[in-house]
Amino acid sequence: MLPIDVAAHSSRWRRRHPAEKAVLGLGLTACAVVLPPWPGSVLVAVAALAVLLGPAGVAPRQLWRSWRLPLGFCVTGALPLLFQVGGPGDFFALAPDGPAQAAQLLLRTSAASLGVLLFAFTTPVSDVLPRLVRAGVPAPVVDVALVMYRISFLLLDAVSRIRQAQAARLGLTSRAAAWRSVAGLAATAFVRAFDRAARLQNGLAGRGYDGTLRVLVPEAPVDRRFLAASGGLLAAVVALTFVLEGFL
Repeated sequence: MLPIDVAAHSSRWRRRHPAEKAVLGLGLTACAVVLPPWPGSVLVAVAALAVLLGPAGVAPRQLWRSWRLPLGFCVTGALPLLFQVGGPGDFFALAPDGPAQAAQLLLRTSAASLGVLLFAFTTPVSDVLPRLVRAGVPAPVVDVALVMYRISFLLLDAVSRIRQAQAARLGLTSRAAAWRSVAGLAATAFVRAFDRAARLQNGLAGRGYDGTLRVLVPEAPVDRRFLAASGGLLAAVVALTFVLEGFL
């Protein structure tokens, strides 16, 4: 399993209803998108970090390892805003309002990604997908998502084992050997994916699959106090944003 999935299954909030955590995590994400970048996104990031490192119990190193990848995409997306092409002066020059726009985009996206990570670190995918049927999502769509989610870990484990075997056979000693190993890894993973899918189809057919995967969903009552606290935090972030915006 991926580290973020392990953290979600062992989270302090593992037994809470996914809707509670969606209100908090995705609500912070929505605030980061809607509110002014300064100081709104900064307050959202501070609130998300406080919840992640505090009540949610996420380790700082684990959070950084998961956040650095989306943060890299945020930086990559903000860099093009710094420059303009085909202006009245030079063909390629620094945009007049480029730094401000890049900073605003970086603040919004990085804060929004923390809100998503708050939901991901506390809610396993296996708890969310079965409940989507009750929310109106077609059952076949949920079944396909469940199967893909479960089979992806098998394929990742197979890729890791193949990579270790290639390294043990000196398949990474040179650039040419590394490229041959990558090609062999891709071909083997492709074949194993189809083999896993065929075996899964045969197994479901042998068990009388009628178009719906029936899984046991643990009961988790919605805690109104948690929802009230989440709503209070979101309201505080919104109110504090407008108050500070008037002074700054």
